[in-house]
Amino acid sequence: MRIIISSTLSLALITALIQISDADDAAAPFVPDRGFVSLFDGKSLKGWTGPPDGYTVESGNLVCVAGGKGNLLTEKEYADFELTFEFKLTAGANNGLGIRCPKLAEGNLHLDGTELQILDDSSDKYTTLKPYQYHGSVYGIVPAKRGSLKPVGEWNREEVSLRGRKIKVTVNGQTIVDADLDEATKSGTLDEQMHPGLSRSTGHIGFLGHGDRVDFRRVQIKDLSPPK
Repeated sequence: MRIIISSTLSLALITALIQISDADDAAAPFVPDRGFVSLFDGKSLKGWTGPPDGYTVESGNLVCVAGGKGNLLTEKEYADFELTFEFKLTAGANNGLGIRCPKLAEGNLHLDGTELQILDDSSDKYTTLKPYQYHGSVYGIVPAKRGSLKPVGEWNREEVSLRGRKIKVTVNGQTIVDADLDEATKSGTLDEQMHPGLSRSTGHIGFLGHGDRVDFRRVQIKDLSPPK
């Protein structure tokens, strides 16, 4: 007997399977990759500092809540490192990954530190942005290659490698930034602003919320800083 499944039913089935898969992932304990340590325990914001109403933990995920703003930063500082994390965007979401940042609960860490953009590139409201403002870009400094993001609502994996002045960003297996920060700014910055944070050799890592919901999980780091 031939069975025909409608496109509506097929879509519903696929959505259900994704939800089940996500639930299974959340239930399974996260084991960091070899040489890495977890920055997020899936239960609390231990090891982080930031606005109390801007971030929370839901279903094992670190969540920048809708309407919540501010900078959630690691208590520890890092110089050189490899960082990996997974993130899930909502439509039109805007956030950021701060690196080598001073400890500021609010403020312009894309200037006082360094920010890698976290953004729903597919949103119509972002069609006129500058190239250095799209996802993965070193904000104002290095534009990222586009096209690496999965559809809104799906989990993405991002890897950031920072060694001295060399930075590399990979999203879902695609390298979107591979640059030398000194080389990129030898003739000035793309946004024509002063970026004192670029001179920092160490600082905090954080998520820089702009009022949109973004979920994070499996945040882990390999500290490559020289021993003190």
